[in-house]
Amino acid sequence: MEFQILKNPMSILEVALKKDETITAEAGALVFMKGNIEIDTKMRAGILKTVKVSLLGNETFFVNKYTAKEDGCVLGLTGPPVGDIIEISINNDSGFIVQAGSYIASTPGVEIDTKWQGFTKGIFGSELFMLKATGEGKIFCNAYGGIIEKQILPGEKFILDNYHLVALSIDSDYRVVKFGGFKSTILGGEGLVTEISGPATVYFQTKNLKELIDLLGVRNNRETQGSNFNLGGFRIGM
Repeated sequence: MEFQILKNPMSILEVALKKDETITAEAGALVFMKGNIEIDTKMRAGILKTVKVSLLGNETFFVNKYTAKEDGCVLGLTGPPVGDIIEISINNDSGFIVQAGSYIASTPGVEIDTKWQGFTKGIFGSELFMLKATGEGKIFCNAYGGIIEKQILPGEKFILDNYHLVALSIDSDYRVVKFGGFKSTILGGEGLVTEISGPATVYFQTKNLKELIDLLGVRNNRETQGSNFNLGGFRIGM
């Protein structure tokens, strides 16, 4: 299986499949396909995990499994955000926690679940739940703006605005802290930030979707309809 990420930040993931190779993608992620490809639409896993990932992880209830029935098949996949697509390698020693809603696709062997952060670790845009990618393979994610990878060395500390965090190595030591003193936290435009202690691998987005929404004066339809509520400053989607 070969991959190309084309046209960042107006990105598309192009997947070349040989006979019997498969890839699983978010429902609605398909842009194009070429060749004899079998499509199997199914729930992500068991009913409980599927409901949890869909409702709490902001992902679709169903996914599509694409299987090449001949050599030379090609798929084009993408996500909703206007921004980069990245490839993250997952293995038994390096799982990742991932921003809810950013998942596009994954190779066989990768398991997607949700992870409760707790009220003291409400990162990724103040979401109480995030995705957890474990197993062996690759996961492809899409976020608003450019995506940058940083390696945090042992003993180093890295401060990142919550709304810019895309993915973080699962065994990282991180905590949510105030941005400076009380005045800076309230008036400095940052509020709470995430302090990450190395060693860690961090992926972050260069743009903040919440700021764009605020700039345009647009409210999320789900919030307008009352399907989200805030608890202690965290948004919970229903």
